[in-house]
Parts: sequence; structure tokens; C-alpha cells
Amino acid sequence: MNVNYSNNNTEESACKVTDTICLPDSDLPRVVIIGGGFAGLALTEKLKHKEIQVILIDKNNFHQFQPLLYQVATSALEPDSIVFPFRKQFNGYKNVVFRLAEVEEIQASSNIIVTDKGTVEYDYLVLATGTTTNFFGVENVEQNSLGMKDIRDSLNIRHLMLQNLEQAAITCDDDERDALTNFVIVGGGPAGVEMAGALAEFCKYILPKDYPEYPSSIMKIYLIEAIDELLSTMSEKASTKTLKYLKDLDVKVLFNESVSDYDGSIVTTKSGKTIFAKNLIWTAGVKGQFPKGIDEKHVVKGNRIRTGSFLMVEGYENIFAIGDIAAIITNETPKGHPQVAQTAIQQGKYLGNSLLKIINDEAVKPFEYKDKGSLATVGKRKAVADLGKFKFAGYFAWLLWSIVHLMSISGFRNRLMVGFNWAVSYFTYEKSNRLIIRNFKPKSSVNNPKK
Repeated sequence: MNVNYSNNNTEESACKVTDTICLPDSDLPRVVIIGGGFAGLALTEKLKHKEIQVILIDKNNFHQFQPLLYQVATSALEPDSIVFPFRKQFNGYKNVVFRLAEVEEIQASSNIIVTDKGTVEYDYLVLATGTTTNFFGVENVEQNSLGMKDIRDSLNIRHLMLQNLEQAAITCDDDERDALTNFVIVGGGPAGVEMAGALAEFCKYILPKDYPEYPSSIMKIYLIEAIDELLSTMSEKASTKTLKYLKDLDVKVLFNESVSDYDGSIVTTKSGKTIFAKNLIWTAGVKGQFPKGIDEKHVVKGNRIRTGSFLMVEGYENIFAIGDIAAIITNETPKGHPQVAQTAIQQGKYLGNSLLKIINDEAVKPFEYKDKGSLATVGKRKAVADLGKFKFAGYFAWLLWSIVHLMSISGFRNRLMVGFNWAVSYFTYEKSNRLIIRNFKPKSSVNNPKK
């Protein structure tokens, strides 16, 4: 098959403001991937240099390494060390095209997707759109708290934290100072415990140096979990050890509690407890996000799309879903596979091989998930690991966590930056990125300025 890959100048000059997004001419089968997270990127890598035209569409022009978002939020890393531009990633991939757009609708009957920039036709469509924060319908919490799902959320948390600490140094009102320096984290999964541990180390090692105006004991950290254990998807040993680590760091863990209301200053739980805090970070749940056009009867709990064992969306012959958005419901996986990076990467690689076989009319085997284990860290030299029969905690678990995450980051420069920051922090506990580069205002203060 002949393919005409126009150079950038020719392609850009040929583009006009029309209803169709300009793409290179090609006679190859076209695979359109919506979303450049772990799943979408793994699929793209699998299809590079193949006899397929790959179109990746994302509302951002970069891939972000979500497991380290909490380190950006707590000033340990700069944002550009955990994000990587798609165009740099795809440099030299002759069959891969990136377009910056947000997909609004899927028109499956005509094999077209509608974006905010125009339309794109496809032969095969892959949904890898991931998830967004799930506030479970509690509107006041959604308006006044902060989620932690992308790099912007992390920067918002960092700016709000530093702004409140600065304001606490200014105010002479003791109650106001307490609220400004109290932090509430909702959700005892990996994101919640890692965020709590990082904040506790910030309180212990950074606060006394930067804010001698008040004692570090004034900064209180609460972790609220709706059930009676942390890291519920990991082993009992991991849960117990994590609780010990957090208590050693003076984190106050509240079990069997859930947040019913939050007005920006007062956290109210369903049992009637109240906590004065102007910093609430929500890590308690996620829900799938995808454009309209998929029949609702194929959407299951958590707003995930139900697929068969070949990751094909039920009811469609050329639409697939991978990563957090996909749910293969079987007797073995009644809730679908875990919504973690390793699942997304495995599904992306699997679908890459499967699409090549489908296009060549070859038999395809069903997807099989291989659990490589789970890791979570609670601070320097404090981590837990579940690797099959091996379950351990402490320094070696933390070392393994560090190596795995460092090697998983895209780009040599990014790995170097993260590794250098970690090395400095290991020996000094220093977090050098404590900068307020813009004034952040929570949604509630923007929508209700008088309040």
C-alpha cells in the first residue's frame, strides 16, 4: 500500500478551517485512540512502525505519570519532571499522528468521532479515556475540596497549601490559623496514604525551617477512610504496617467514617464529627469518563464500559476500550480488573497485538491479566509490597518502589530529574520547589466571591 506522509509545512499549509481535522493521506487502516494515558500510550508504542495509521487524540499535549502526582502537590517534584510531550514521544514514528482536541461524541453508525476541533473518521476506535474524581454526588465537597487526578490538580493543591501556610503566618486568630494548617485527606487507598505520608514529612522537616512563626505541631493531618482498613486491595500485613507508619508520622487516621459535607472550612462526617480545615484533598474514588455515543446499557458500575474478553465494547464490532475505562465482567472478575497502571499497560500491549491480527484475519486470544504485585510508599524508607507470596515492608519495599517508579517514567531527562530530586531529598529532606507561581482560588470562592 502506498502512503503519502506530508511534511509538516505542506500539511499545515493544506489545513483549512473546516469540519474535518486535517490528517496525512493514507490507504492504511486507521486506528483512532482517544486518550494518551498508560493504556493509550502502550497501545501506540505497540503499533508504531506497523502497516496501520495511528491517530492519537488527547485534550492535553502530554502524557503524565500519575503515581507521582502527590510529590508535585507536596513540592517534592516540579511538574515538568513527570509529564512528557506526545510529539517528542512520537518523534520518528512515521505512522503515528497526534492531534490536540477533546472528543465530544462518537457516531458509531458512520465511524466518525466529533471533537471540539472537527471530525475524524476511523476504521477502528479505541477508548482509553481513563477516569475522573468521583465525589459521589456530594456537591459541597466537590465545590470546596481538591481531587488529585492530573497535573493541574497537583499544582492546585501545592498552591493552596503554600498560600494557606503563608496566611497562617499572617493571621493573629488562633482558630483561623488552625483551620489554615489542618489537612484532611479522604480515602485510604494508595493515593491517600502516599499523600498523607508526604504531607507528614513536609510538616516534620520543612515547616520548622520555613515557618518558625509557629510550631510544626500546629499542622495536623487527618486521613479519613470509610471502611476499617487502609489499602484494602493489598494484604492485611500491608494495611497494618501502613497504619503503623502513618501513626509514627502523627497522622490521625479515622476509620469507618465518611465525609457528608464540607463548606471550605468545616469538614462534617456522617457520624457527626467536625474538623476545622481549609485543606481537603479527595482521593476516595474515581469514575470513568468517555464521550457520549456509547449505549448506556453497556455502561456498568463506576461509569465503566463493559467489554468482552477481547476488549471489544459490547454491541460494537470496531470499538474497543482499554485501561481504567474498560470492565471485563466475569465470574473471576465481577468488578472488572483493577484500575491501576499495570492493567492499563497490559491491555494496551494486548490490544496492539490483537488489532494487527484482526486486520490480517488471524485468530485472537482473549485478554489475560497477570498481577505483578502492588506497592505503596508512606515516606522515606517506609513502604509496603505485595509480590505474590512475598509480602514485606520497610526499606527494601521502599527501594523497590523507587526503582519501579523511576524506570516507568517517560524520557531519560525526566528520570534524571526525578532521581536527582529524590537523592537530594534522601540526604537532606529538602523540597526545593516551594513556589507560589500563581494565586489559586478554590471553585467555591470563584463562584461565590462574597462568601
